[in-house]
Amino acid sequence: MQLFTGISELVVNDLDRLGELDVIADAALLVDAGRVIWSGPSAQADTALAAHEDQTGTAGLNDDDIANGEVTSANDLGGLETIDLGGKAVIPGFVDSHNHLIFAGDRSEEFAARMAGQKYSAGGIATTVAATRAATATELEANLVHLLDQAKRQGTTTFEIKSGYGLTVPDEIRALDIINRHTEESTLIAAHVVPPEFKDEPERYVDLVIDEIIPAAEGKAKWIDVFCETGAFTEVQTRRIIEAGKAVGMKPRLHANQLTEGGALKLGAELGCVSVDHATFASDEDLAVLAEAGTVVTLLPSIEFSTRQPYPDARRYVDAGVSLAIASDCNPGSGFSNSMPFVIAIGVRDMHFTVEQAVWAATAGGANALQRTDVGHLGVGARADLAILDAPSYRHLAYRPGVQLVERVYSGGELIVDNRPRD
Repeated sequence: MQLFTGISELVVNDLDRLGELDVIADAALLVDAGRVIWSGPSAQADTALAAHEDQTGTAGLNDDDIANGEVTSANDLGGLETIDLGGKAVIPGFVDSHNHLIFAGDRSEEFAARMAGQKYSAGGIATTVAATRAATATELEANLVHLLDQAKRQGTTTFEIKSGYGLTVPDEIRALDIINRHTEESTLIAAHVVPPEFKDEPERYVDLVIDEIIPAAEGKAKWIDVFCETGAFTEVQTRRIIEAGKAVGMKPRLHANQLTEGGALKLGAELGCVSVDHATFASDEDLAVLAEAGTVVTLLPSIEFSTRQPYPDARRYVDAGVSLAIASDCNPGSGFSNSMPFVIAIGVRDMHFTVEQAVWAATAGGANALQRTDVGHLGVGARADLAILDAPSYRHLAYRPGVQLVERVYSGGELIVDNRPRD
C-alpha cells in the first residue's frame, strides 16, 4: 500500500464533465493493489489510514470492493510505503486514444518538403507501407517499444495503437499480434489507404478487407477504423467496412473530415462510432448530430501543427455540447510527436481550449474515447496511473511548453518512469 503526500495539486477528474478537474490542494492519495482507495486533503490522511486499518481485506482490491464510490474492503496496511512529493502536482496518466506506432521507415524528408511549401495529402502513407512490409517483426516491435518508452516518459500510461501500414492479410495480422503484447486497445485499420497493387481496383481491396482481413483479425482487434477521406475511402466503402467489423465484434471508430468537409462525421454518428477523430472540418450541423449521438470527437492538435492545416476552434465544439478528447496521433507522416504535454500546449494556444479543458481531454476525454472508466481519473477504484509533475500546478503543462515537466510516472501503482536527475 502506498500513501502519496506533499501533493500541491491533485487532479482527480470527473469523467462525465468536460474540464471538471476536481482539483484538491495540499492533497494526499492512498493506493492499494494498484487502485486508488482514497484521496483528499493531507490533513485527513491519518484519519483515512486509521479507517482503512479497521477494515478487513481480501487478496486485492477490485470492482467488487467498491460500492457507491466507497471502499468496502481493503488490504492489511502493514508495510505502508509513504512517498512525500514535496509540493509536486499530480495528474492522471495521459490516455492517448489515437496512435499509429507500429511502422518502419522515416519520412523526415517529406516533412521538410511540407515545411517548404508542399501540401499534405493522404498518399504519403504508401511510403511507410513499403518500409513496414520489408521490416521484420523484431524490427517493428523494437521500434514500437522505443516509441512507447518515449511516450511513457512524457506521462502517457494508456495507449490505443492501430495497424494500417501492412495492408495485406499477413502484415495486418502481424501488426495486431505485436500490438496486443503491449496494449488491450488494438485497432484494425486495414482501410488506411488503398495499397499500390490495388491502385486501379480500389473495390477489390475493399473486398479483401471485408472478406479476408477482418475475418482473420477477429479476436485480435478490439476496434475497427477507416480513413474516410478524399484520397482514401469513400463513405459507401467506409460503411461496408465498419459494418463488417462490427459483425465480428469489433467496436467502431473513424478517421473523419481531416482534409475536407465531407459526410464522414455524420456517417460516424449514424454507424455508432465511439469516437470520430480529426474532425478538422466540421459544420454546425455535424456537431449537432455528434452531440445528439454522444459520439466522442477526438481532436489531434499535433497534426494541424505538422501539416499546417487550419486549427479547429475547440470552443465551437464545446458550445455545441460535443464530448471531446485530444490525442497525439503519433505517426511517421502527418505528425511524428508522441508527447501529450506538447499536444496540450498546442490545444490551448491554437485550438482555444482552456487549460482545464485540454488537461481533461487528454486524460478523461481519452478514457471516454476508449470506453474506459478505470483510467483517465484518480477517483476511488481507478487504476493508480499517475504522472507526477516537476511543477506546483497542472497549468504548467501549457504554461511551459517544451519543458520536461513529467518527473515520475506510475502505472497500476508501480513506478515505471523516473526522470529525476541521477547523482
